[in-house]
Amino acid sequence: MGNLFCCVKVDQSTVAMREGFGRFEKVLQPGCHCMPWFLGKQLAGHLSLRLQQLDLRCETKTKDNVFVNVVASIQYRALAEKANDAFYKLSNTKTQIQAYVFDVIRASVPKLNLDDAFEQKSEIARAVEEELEKAMSAYGYEIVQTLIVDIDPDVHVKRAMNEINAAARLRLAANEKAEAEKILLIKRAEGEAESKYLSGLGIARQRQAIVDGLRDSVLGFSVNVPGTSARDVMDMVLVTQYFDTMKDIGAASKSSAVFIPHGPGAVRDVASQIRDGLLQASHQ
Repeated sequence: MGNLFCCVKVDQSTVAMREGFGRFEKVLQPGCHCMPWFLGKQLAGHLSLRLQQLDLRCETKTKDNVFVNVVASIQYRALAEKANDAFYKLSNTKTQIQAYVFDVIRASVPKLNLDDAFEQKSEIARAVEEELEKAMSAYGYEIVQTLIVDIDPDVHVKRAMNEINAAARLRLAANEKAEAEKILLIKRAEGEAESKYLSGLGIARQRQAIVDGLRDSVLGFSVNVPGTSARDVMDMVLVTQYFDTMKDIGAASKSSAVFIPHGPGAVRDVASQIRDGLLQASHQ
């Protein structure tokens, strides 16, 4: 119907190419335009000015010979002021962009190891964008954004990388566990040493108290009972302690059996042994 009345409509965000007898004449902006077809005028086609996105998947290999699939997203649009170049100079825009993207990726990624490729995704994207900008601006297209969405290695490589990471973490955990056990052993040894040190101090003080008590008893008894020697007093004290000990052992309900000499002649021997031991400890 529009051709019958020599009128054409151009939608928003779209431009149209008007030709006269097959030759480009004018870029038609959005709106209604007169198209006298009987004078050789015709509409060659429409060109969208909207932002478009092209998703590409390029297979290449890294410097350490790992094959990866690099997924890139290219956002581009035609420039209104160069609409005739965008319409007439390129027959297949997406194929042209894909060729440039593949060329840059396959020139950049083989220079990097796999780990470096993951870390330098932004540098790869910047290289692709710069190359596309130089190439596509001559054809009336603007490259808005270039993104390296993903770097996807083979599934076996992924599994190996995960195993390496897991092994490293297990090794770190084992080191931390060993270090914790080392600290526990050191603290336990320090505690035992401190405990034994304090126990030794207690025993030494106990023996010193016993010696001091016996000395005071001997001195007090010698003063109050004239004619007794220190040896007699010591023998009497030791015999008294001996019988107190026997009494305590016999009174205990669950005491272990202790066999010691207890005859009349053995008392003096026991006293001599105890006295010699105490005197030796006091001298030390």
